[in-house]
Amino acid sequence: MSTCSTVSHDLDEPVSGTAATARTWLLLEQPGPWGAKALTASHLDPALGHALEAAAKDTGVRIALIRRPGRHADSGTPTTRQVYAAHTVPGNVWLHSATTRDPRDLLGLDLAALGSGDHSGFDAVLGGGPHTGDPLALVCTNGKRDRCCALLGRPLAAELAASGVEGAWEVTHLGGHRFSPTLLVLPYGYAYGRAETHAVKEVLHSVQEGRIMVEGCRGNSAWERPGQAAELAVRTAVREYAAEALTVVRTDGAAPHWEVTVAHTDGRRWRVLVAQTASLPPRPESCGASVLGSPARMDVVGVRELRTSTALAS
Repeated sequence: MSTCSTVSHDLDEPVSGTAATARTWLLLEQPGPWGAKALTASHLDPALGHALEAAAKDTGVRIALIRRPGRHADSGTPTTRQVYAAHTVPGNVWLHSATTRDPRDLLGLDLAALGSGDHSGFDAVLGGGPHTGDPLALVCTNGKRDRCCALLGRPLAAELAASGVEGAWEVTHLGGHRFSPTLLVLPYGYAYGRAETHAVKEVLHSVQEGRIMVEGCRGNSAWERPGQAAELAVRTAVREYAAEALTVVRTDGAAPHWEVTVAHTDGRRWRVLVAQTASLPPRPESCGASVLGSPARMDVVGVRELRTSTALAS
């Protein structure tokens, strides 16, 4: 059976620079089935879903629903729900958790503050605090958005959970169905495509040691797509895998050409040239697409380390 993910895999479409963009992730546990737009098409009150969507607009916060891997028959309204908030910008990376009996409590959050990296409101409103468990492994399994996410994502999530990965959750949407199974790892916010169980375990082991694996990585959600590709290119070029070592400090230009400045915590800087091109030949961008498309791809065409005087001037 040909799906958008098999075609993408067969055409060897690169995954770098394709991660969903969010400085902060806000995750709410919602068991049961999910519709294509899960915040307003699940067993969560649709009015609440609409209100949360509106509140999150232009704040840098991306809200998603999560559920534990397994069967998703309606088991009634949960008495308590898990809530997570994670900020992914290097230098201020954190993951906090809380529980709530009423998801309407989330309407009391200052999402602009959350998007800027301030977790004090989350802690005050929900009684939250730093997450002390394993990193979160969020696998997209929403088959109502794309069947690949269900066909490939759900078995991965189930296998991770069965093998003792305590941070394994299913999540509603990470974008890039054609890279299924797709995965987001928190707290650092790096996304992965075409994920396999053994590789995910390696990724999670690295995260526990404060390191990032670049193989199969789509990018850090803290950056826009050109920045994602640029940061990964620098990591690969200089073999820098410390999670918070690199920051995208500047992006000049506009599609289809950018100059991205990537800075290291030790003072080094690089200028990375990124070009947006079309993936050819045309292919289905998702299994639900009625026409073939040529999805944009981020190609790194140059990486140059800046001299100290040049770096300071930029």
